[in-house]
Amino acid sequence: MILSRTRTRAFLYVLPLALFLTLMSSATLSAQGAVPRPQDVFGFKAGADYKLASDSQIVEYFHRLAAASDRVKVVDIGRSVLGRPLILAFISSTANIRRLDHWREVNERLALARNLTDDQAHQLASEGKAIVWIDGGLHASEVAGAQQSPLLAYRVATEETPEMREIRDNVILLLMPVLNPDGLDIVKSWYDRTLNTPYQDTRPPVLWHFYAGHDNNRDWYMMNLPETRAVAKVLYQEWFPQIVYNQHQTAPFPARIFIPPFADPVNPNIPPMVTRGVNQVGIAMGERLTEKNMPGAVSRVSFDMWWNGGMRTAPYFHNMVGILTETAHATATPINYDPKSFPEFFRGTTVRTMDPSVFYPDPWKGGMFHLRDAVDYMVEAGLATLKIAAKLKDDWLYNAYAMARDAVKAGTAGGPFAYVIRADQRNEREAVNLVNTLRRNGLEVQRATRSFQAGGKQYAAGAYVVPAAQPFRADVVDLMDKQVYPDMRQYPGGPPDPPYDMTGWTLPIQMDIAVDRIDEPFQARGLQAVADTASVMPGTVQGSAAYGWALSHASNASAIAVNRLLKAGDAVAWAGGAFQADGQQLAVGDIVVRAASGTADRVRSLARDLGVDFVGLADAPDVTLRTLKQPRIGIYKSWRGNMDEGWTRWMMDQYEFPYDTLHDDQIRHADLSQYDVIILPDDRTQSILHGNAPGTMPEEYTGGMGLDGAAALQRFVEQGGLVLALGGASDFAIQQFGLPVRDATEGLSPQQLYVPGTLVGITTDPTEPIAYGMPEHAAAFFVRSHAFSVQRVRNDSAADVPKTDVVVRYARQDLLKSGWALGGQRYLAGRPAVVRVHVGKGDVVLVGFRAQFRGQPRGTFKLLFNALQGASLDELPMAAGTEARQRGGSRR
Repeated sequence: MILSRTRTRAFLYVLPLALFLTLMSSATLSAQGAVPRPQDVFGFKAGADYKLASDSQIVEYFHRLAAASDRVKVVDIGRSVLGRPLILAFISSTANIRRLDHWREVNERLALARNLTDDQAHQLASEGKAIVWIDGGLHASEVAGAQQSPLLAYRVATEETPEMREIRDNVILLLMPVLNPDGLDIVKSWYDRTLNTPYQDTRPPVLWHFYAGHDNNRDWYMMNLPETRAVAKVLYQEWFPQIVYNQHQTAPFPARIFIPPFADPVNPNIPPMVTRGVNQVGIAMGERLTEKNMPGAVSRVSFDMWWNGGMRTAPYFHNMVGILTETAHATATPINYDPKSFPEFFRGTTVRTMDPSVFYPDPWKGGMFHLRDAVDYMVEAGLATLKIAAKLKDDWLYNAYAMARDAVKAGTAGGPFAYVIRADQRNEREAVNLVNTLRRNGLEVQRATRSFQAGGKQYAAGAYVVPAAQPFRADVVDLMDKQVYPDMRQYPGGPPDPPYDMTGWTLPIQMDIAVDRIDEPFQARGLQAVADTASVMPGTVQGSAAYGWALSHASNASAIAVNRLLKAGDAVAWAGGAFQADGQQLAVGDIVVRAASGTADRVRSLARDLGVDFVGLADAPDVTLRTLKQPRIGIYKSWRGNMDEGWTRWMMDQYEFPYDTLHDDQIRHADLSQYDVIILPDDRTQSILHGNAPGTMPEEYTGGMGLDGAAALQRFVEQGGLVLALGGASDFAIQQFGLPVRDATEGLSPQQLYVPGTLVGITTDPTEPIAYGMPEHAAAFFVRSHAFSVQRVRNDSAADVPKTDVVVRYARQDLLKSGWALGGQRYLAGRPAVVRVHVGKGDVVLVGFRAQFRGQPRGTFKLLFNALQGASLDELPMAAGTEARQRGGSRR
């Protein structure tokens, strides 16, 4: 080629610039080449067929990514229940990463709206960066979430498109790749083990969260689990993101992804701006998926905005936009989906699956789908979220401020003005647990150092005040007030439209804590903020203790005290009647501890650590004392991953009960006489008896306890043991042991009785041993629960029918405490809820409601504690007035 002089000079002039740009580009590529891709660590591409990266591989990848890129910072925020690290990645521009503390401070000032004018808030919103949380999902069986996190991180950290630069400049991404690391490794190990076997794509035979299984997404107001607490601290006390995006699987079939908007009802405590923001992000997701030719996004089915307990719903009450997507195909195995197999309508709707509609405008038509496809849908939905966060950055930040400002203003006006947690509690330890639950939710709580008046009442020093004039007022009101769920029907006059989860959860009601709502403004001197968490005030030890000490049964902490004393070898008993000690009145069932070497030191330690009061006994009480032994407890654990079994273990561990796990084979063949009590967690009879069907799992995980196991349990009871059947397991005990009890709700249609996740009133007889320490009136969690009908016994047949004691009944009046109860007054009121049936030398205790549901209803834990600790007694006292006494007495 021959160039003119002019062109030659131009060429020579441009050459150095071009060479410079080429060299710079090469340097950039070289630098980016040093940033590892997911496959560089995993040995396969993220989302590859038949491959799942483990938690350790993902953690290694994020640490290597952070080491190679100054746009990424990785920190540990806690440990899982089994001790694995919980890591969180911050991804943004280099300049933003260098000033993370500054951006966090700016965001906190806006989120809490303290000492800011609107003009100052606008200025901070313009200066600040949008904070967006995205995670890899809570449910380990939903495998695409964790696999997409490394790919999303790599793209945000390395891509040089204008879109990504805008995202990095305006957004700080908080990316938590794995929320349930223990479960990820359980699921991966099971998938690898069963790959290329008939059991490929089955679920593991154990819970994929040690305690909660799938319920780790049901813990977001109670915060019992360490993973929940670690994440909540980041969300509600440190970073206050404007958008919280929680990944899930799977989509309503055959859609490829569910995206917002959600369905009704909307909880009235949610700020309207939150609902608008949720819809806005959902629209942005749908637009991006259509742009990328990724069909099958559906909205407004299945998932509502009522419940406060999930990871995407709890942020609503913190002025945050909570996003959930449900992406199809939760397996690493590719599947060809035949459109001929598609249902005509999405389940429970009139939305057609093959035709465009308002909330399903781009139907997916079927075909081959891979894990990488699911990963790509998740990544693109994440990028849509980041893009709209970047473009509307100032709006997101200012709106968060405005919602907090308005919440404080509304609370200052009153109605409510505050909630007062009284100092005189039956369960002081649980009152402190309530305070700490509120603190973990990022709520402000104050403790009174002197007495004060509010709402016409006098409150003593030590009471806690929860002001409504605070940024997250919506959460305060939602957790402390009762819920009134709307009467939702599938069509006028038709069956109820099921809620997504619970309809009522009011914390003071289910925890049995005395709390007063104060509507009118008041002033109180000496209120001090609870800075971090509250502690139980030390209890007292008073009076002469020549014989020993007495301890009230009312506090849940008394169960811990008894367990520790029994473990140490101390003599502990229940009082068979009321008595006095050191001028104080003690109730039937209160706890008596004999003095012995070292016991005094243990009593003082328990009083200090647990906040319980011991009263000295100069002489033996003039009542019958029933000596306790450390109970030998077995918990039945099927191979179907029963969440109620996991929560039962959680409760036992929290309150220091020793126990063994019993699988099907052990129920059938072990020497059950080594146990005093065997717990059957809530489950269906068919599941308990038959378990996993043969051929659906490896042989060692198939079959339930079978009839042989049921017979072994019956022998165990007849020879003096106690079976504690929880919830649905009551049906199993009734059927297999031939008990003179039936479920009074059986056969009722939802139009007759529908009580979905509701707090209902119960009445107890506190002189009954299983109800020792309980108040006469309490509340229980009714979740697919039972009410019993006890067979009447004629005098001439009494010897042939096991005697039955009614321990707890559903309240005759004021049954509905919080939530929704259709037909409850007609079909539940006054019916037995907890019964004890005497079988041979032993007992079967049937608990119809969910007494330890998700570790939440602390007000009914004691029923289980008493059954467990009382199972070791040779004899339990009989209280006057019970049905059993009317029939001539009872051994227990």
